[in-house]
Amino acid sequence: MTARLNFFTNAVATAFARHLVAADRALADSGLPAATQELVKLRASQINGCGFCVDMHAKDAAHAGESATRLNLVAAWREATVFTDAERAALELAEQGTRIADAAGGVTDEAWANAAKHYDEDQLAALVCAIALINAFNRGNVMVQQPAGGYEPGQLH
Repeated sequence: MTARLNFFTNAVATAFARHLVAADRALADSGLPAATQELVKLRASQINGCGFCVDMHAKDAAHAGESATRLNLVAAWREATVFTDAERAALELAEQGTRIADAAGGVTDEAWANAAKHYDEDQLAALVCAIALINAFNRGNVMVQQPAGGYEPGQLH
């Protein structure tokens, strides 16, 4: 499978992607745990059907020490006992923030308040930004049909 547009060789796409990657790096010092960031990126990517990002974030999380059990249960987090209350709140926010068009009212006050119980303002800002950013990456990759499976951990960091 070949992508419709090569983000790695097209000058416009490469410049845009470079800015998105820089935005992601800005979240590193936010205080939002790296594991939480990977979990929400993985969940949003699953929802959006972005194989490239599912592959990338599952591999990066595993490389950083995340367990296979937790990674395999992200799609079914509501029924899983392996996530903390804070991670569950972040995953709920990621789902609602990703499914804005499906949710009529967007993110519910309840989901926001639950996340706010577990994260301070800077961490909430990072969570919102991480969710918005992964959705941008997902949409671009899905549109160009970016192939999945060949990502190596740390390749794009």
